[in-house]
Amino acid sequence: MREILGRRRRRRLRRKARSARLDAALTCATVWRWPLVPGVGAATTGTRGERGRGCACPDPECAVPGAHPFDPGLLAATTDARMVRWWWTNRPTAPLVLATGGQAPCALSLPAVAGARALVALDGMGLRLGPVVATPTRWSLLVAPYGLERLGELLHAKDWVPSSLRFHGEGGYLVLPPSEVGTGQVRWEREPSAGPGAPWLPDVETVLDALVEASTGAPGGGSRLAY
Repeated sequence: MREILGRRRRRRLRRKARSARLDAALTCATVWRWPLVPGVGAATTGTRGERGRGCACPDPECAVPGAHPFDPGLLAATTDARMVRWWWTNRPTAPLVLATGGQAPCALSLPAVAGARALVALDGMGLRLGPVVATPTRWSLLVAPYGLERLGELLHAKDWVPSSLRFHGEGGYLVLPPSEVGTGQVRWEREPSAGPGAPWLPDVETVLDALVEASTGAPGGGSRLAY
């Protein structure tokens, strides 16, 4: 009896997680107008007792297991409610992949430990941050849309930026909560602000300047934020 109740509880939790994923996808696409596409998702790999989480795509050495589009590709990202509902009804466990750039948010990401330290440093500067996405390996700070030309100008003006800093801009993508990928759960470290429209996002220049300042002011010449 205990085993049966355990299976029922697990099924209820799975149904609840699937419903939450569809609700989140519809909110992102229809309320916030953030274009989405389903991610490929994770797959169990290895033998019993030595199992891990790999990618459901054909690449056995995928660098971002489960955390990227596959079929359909990124160009299919949309804010259409009917398409989003069809995708996550038929693939309820698929990660939510945001197509960054254009009119959609962009992001700056750091390794998880560096990202946690960066948030403490930026809070200490009094910087207002937008949503922050956290995975077990990287943290991503969402920012207002920017073009590649502007990003190039900003980087050209810097003497140095943390080598581990990544930019998710036009033509890029980012996995959003509540998703599960090969490295584990994707969650909000800083949740989007509540309101009738899209969450507020800071300007990329403000966040980049603050990150560089926090890095250069850290002990070891920025090693606290670079690794």
